Amino acid sequence: MTVIVDSRADLTLEAARRVAWDGEGVELGARARAAMAQGRDRLERILEHDPDVTIYGVTTGPGQLARSKLTAEQRAQWAGMSPARAAASWGDPLPDRVVRAIVLARLTNFVEGHAAISPEVAQGVAAMLDADRMPVVPVQGHGGAGEILSLSHLFTGLAERVNPAAKDVMCLINGSPSATGLAVDAALAAGKRIDIAAQVFALSFEAFNAPLGHLAPALEGYWNNPHDRWALGRLRELVGDGCESERRPYQAPVSFRILPRMLGQARRAAALAAEVAAESLQAVTDNPVWIDDADDDHPFGRFVSTGGYHNPHAVLAMDAVTAVWANLSVLAERHGAKLLDGAVSLLPDQLIGPEAEGGIRRAYMGCLPMAQTGYEEEARLYAQATVLPGSESGGFGQNDVASPVFLAWSKQDRAGRCLDMALASLIPIALRALDVTGRQAPPQLSGLAAAARDILPDPAQQAAFGPAVASMAEMLRREIYPS
Repeated sequence: MTVIVDSRADLTLEAARRVAWDGEGVELGARARAAMAQGRDRLERILEHDPDVTIYGVTTGPGQLARSKLTAEQRAQWAGMSPARAAASWGDPLPDRVVRAIVLARLTNFVEGHAAISPEVAQGVAAMLDADRMPVVPVQGHGGAGEILSLSHLFTGLAERVNPAAKDVMCLINGSPSATGLAVDAALAAGKRIDIAAQVFALSFEAFNAPLGHLAPALEGYWNNPHDRWALGRLRELVGDGCESERRPYQAPVSFRILPRMLGQARRAAALAAEVAAESLQAVTDNPVWIDDADDDHPFGRFVSTGGYHNPHAVLAMDAVTAVWANLSVLAERHGAKLLDGAVSLLPDQLIGPEAEGGIRRAYMGCLPMAQTGYEEEARLYAQATVLPGSESGGFGQNDVASPVFLAWSKQDRAGRCLDMALASLIPIALRALDVTGRQAPPQLSGLAAAARDILPDPAQQAAFGPAVASMAEMLRREIYPS
């Protein structure tokens, strides 16, 4: 399958999923090709109409050299200059799915002619999505005022293969497609991870035998927001219809009662991430960018410098996701500890490991909440707000504020991993609670329970839990991310 892009309106979150996560290619439609040719023609006419015009990176030098007007010969030299020297960062590579999202987002500035890139260079960007592997873009080391470091890693090869004209290289490495691609990835992962979390927490809720009143439909109207409404409905669907009189006779601990609201909060954060990702996919962020304000002095419009290459909305959205991953990690640890403590759960006490009836030893599971605490605390560390740097950074001179968007993505990614591990640690505890009381997982959760038992057939066996829990975490991640 191929995604056809004729205008910015075609760059949707669903299109990004198909391209970035499912590996589909992109074809620039006839309308986009015509608009790009027209945009390129406008730039050339502006340069012809006013040879002394100031256009950043075209008639002036870039960065600290913006105050220097270039001669005709210097313009030609700058136009063909490789961005390789700006690829100064190194570190762990971004996953290919994220790089693909960035490449797709790079097309936004092009397809309606705002960037004035040469159409053949834009076609080269789209063609990158036909490759099996993307260029390596490191996760760390992005302290620049914009995204030049990451985009230089990504597009140096293309810039050196084509014969770039004036502004072409600037079109490749300016703007904020990296922020867009990172926000897209965070949003797509968040939607899937929340439903995985709902399944694991529903298994824990059932294992604890928590009162069904905690999920009462009437609460949907009382709490008055669509995200809590979704969480209540989803948990009821997963837990199923049981008999209230056969369940715990009084309220469960706070960590069980607030579960719908915390899942609702998580869904709200995911919705914010999706909203910001969708907006960013269609946002023109080039610098300098053409604006249509033609007058007698500017008959073909103007190119103006902007701060579009800074996307703080992506940072805010990803921080919200990180925070809810940390919160849910806390809940997972609390659920695990309470399930194992018979004085709280009213279930057979699972904290001790003496011989049970029939001389069978019960495996001690008390260390699993300890591991969960480790994951929880690490997630909390990542949940600190990502704000602008407090000292001059991002380079020197006019490049005085760095963009923290890569740091925000890294924190939500790592916090997500912590949540996956905390949830995976909760699964065998919940299954053990069901086993010792002779109950089965609800039908809607039977698939999750069966997949977990394939990894750890008998939670009562005396064995190291770490390797099995690690395998369960990978099982959950396979449900979240593309293979």
